[in-house]
Amino acid sequence: MGSPVPAVEVVVALRIKAKRCIVAPSDRAVSVMKLGLSANSRSWLVVMFSRFKSLTVIALAASALVLPGPLAAQTPDHPTDSSATFPTRQDLRDMTVAGSYLAARHASIERDATAAAEFYRSALRKDPKNNELLDRAFISSLADGNIDEAVKLAGRVLKIDKSNRVARLVIGVHDLKQKRYEAARRNINQSVRGPITDLVATLLVGWAEFGAGNAKGAVADIDKLTGPEWYPVFKDLHSGLIMQLAGNEKDAGVRLERAYKLDETALRVMDAYARWLSRGKDGAPAAEAIYEAFNKKLARHPLVVEGIRETKAGAKLPPLVDSPQAGAAEALYGIGASLTRRGGEDLALVYLQLALYLQPNHALALLSLGDLYESVKKPQMAIKVYERVPERSALHRNAQVQMATDLDASDRSDEAIKILQTVTKDDPSDVEAIMALGNIERGRKKFADCAVTYTKAIDQLTGSENNNWVYYYFRGICEERSKNWDKAELDMKKALELKPEQPHVLNYLGYSWIDRGLHLDDAMKMIKRAVDQRPDDGYIVDSLGWAYYRIGNYQEAVKNLERAIDLKPEDPTINDHLGDAYWRVGRTLEARFQWAHARDLKPEADELPKIEAKIANGLPADETPAAASADKKKDEGKGG
Repeated sequence: MGSPVPAVEVVVALRIKAKRCIVAPSDRAVSVMKLGLSANSRSWLVVMFSRFKSLTVIALAASALVLPGPLAAQTPDHPTDSSATFPTRQDLRDMTVAGSYLAARHASIERDATAAAEFYRSALRKDPKNNELLDRAFISSLADGNIDEAVKLAGRVLKIDKSNRVARLVIGVHDLKQKRYEAARRNINQSVRGPITDLVATLLVGWAEFGAGNAKGAVADIDKLTGPEWYPVFKDLHSGLIMQLAGNEKDAGVRLERAYKLDETALRVMDAYARWLSRGKDGAPAAEAIYEAFNKKLARHPLVVEGIRETKAGAKLPPLVDSPQAGAAEALYGIGASLTRRGGEDLALVYLQLALYLQPNHALALLSLGDLYESVKKPQMAIKVYERVPERSALHRNAQVQMATDLDASDRSDEAIKILQTVTKDDPSDVEAIMALGNIERGRKKFADCAVTYTKAIDQLTGSENNNWVYYYFRGICEERSKNWDKAELDMKKALELKPEQPHVLNYLGYSWIDRGLHLDDAMKMIKRAVDQRPDDGYIVDSLGWAYYRIGNYQEAVKNLERAIDLKPEDPTINDHLGDAYWRVGRTLEARFQWAHARDLKPEADELPKIEAKIANGLPADETPAAASADKKKDEGKGG
């Protein structure tokens, strides 16, 4: 799936001939969302309330998606951020309108909203009557989170096109922030409409109505909204929050309890309900029970851990929001977070930036925005967002860990390691942070270090986690790469004991055995089981081909390695392996071609001389199939 179309492009693409901006990014997002709704009777939007990047999940997801075959040890990619270079003031002064426009287009394609906004505004200053430039400058400023600038531009847009609904939304949110509640209600009512955006607008208008002193009317307006099956939980949550702030605790509890019963796995709903309970007749124990129940579903969520700690101490917790602005921010965050990975990135970006405009320290919104930037391969932009998470927030530690992951992806691994070492020193029991540190060390070939790090994580395991196998698997990789095979083998066996059919473990252990001439029949069966599960994994298929090569079955080796090349044509190791197999079956011309291709694909430095030697001299006729290139296939975090 390719990168989503930049928001600025979506807006322009959706303009009608009358030059009226229609629904901006939301139409595309909504169509995608409808598909999601039909696929699952349980509201996908409700999932957003609990959508938080548990680092256990992060570590597993990141690694599971990038694990090659067992001895497929390839150095992980660490792409630097490809954002357009931020323009200097002199750059902007010197550029023509056309130059600024083209630079802005490039920046928007690269998803560098900051540079795009600067270039578009520069072009607009030189050509102030160009309505298309005005539209683009407005949207890119909005995407960049420069809401004050977006508000100014929105005012200009509305002078030209009073029906521009995106501009109405921005002006309405600005009015709400400034406590101009009647103006906010009026503008938001004229804003973007659709299955998702209609819900957002209704909730925002409700909060504006409450801000104007009409809590009863606010709830009535929200109650009137009809639509998809996932509306009620949002309606009850926000109605309950409004009633709470209005002092109607009894009715607020009815609404919050109803929302909770609609989905007990929704983090924000659960938190709001637990907070209400903590101040009721049953007090903190009742709230603690709610937090504990959620903790069994999603262990160690920082907000839940904090809730448990405070309710155990008998605390009466404040409401989830404390003002109309915070309530509106919660609505924008809630929908925005749900869209970040479901094809609605452009609309999500708008909602999250508006949420942060209303509540700059909203930690969950910041984490969701950082997550969004990660999803479009912008780690440096994510880093800037994670830096904004307040230190006092229970989520600060999570932001630190994610920031470290992005620093590593930006070739700033030393900084990443220092951050994670600090986090783990502060809390030696933080297995997710330890896991993240181990993953970075493994990716950077610090195998002795990562073996020690994963051991620290293993020492903290309670036995209740579903994915404990991965700690042993990763430690086994580090031990194997540190030439400690006996320890590595024990870890791989333990990982299989915990997860018997895990394809990467099957692959790694099976290949390792074959490479050492051990348990050949069992090893081949294990690799075949891995391939059966992941037939389109080029690295695992390569392992099967290389295993056949190692036992001297060159015809089968060729067959499987050709398949691996089809799946991973850009991988130098697989091309090298296929060259070896071709040579052994007498296809020497093709062998040299594959080796040459492997050479040109930039293999690891220590493998290049070996490949060049084979191009020049071929393979010795009496050579026993050897692990000449096996070492470079070991798992360091890239691939399958």
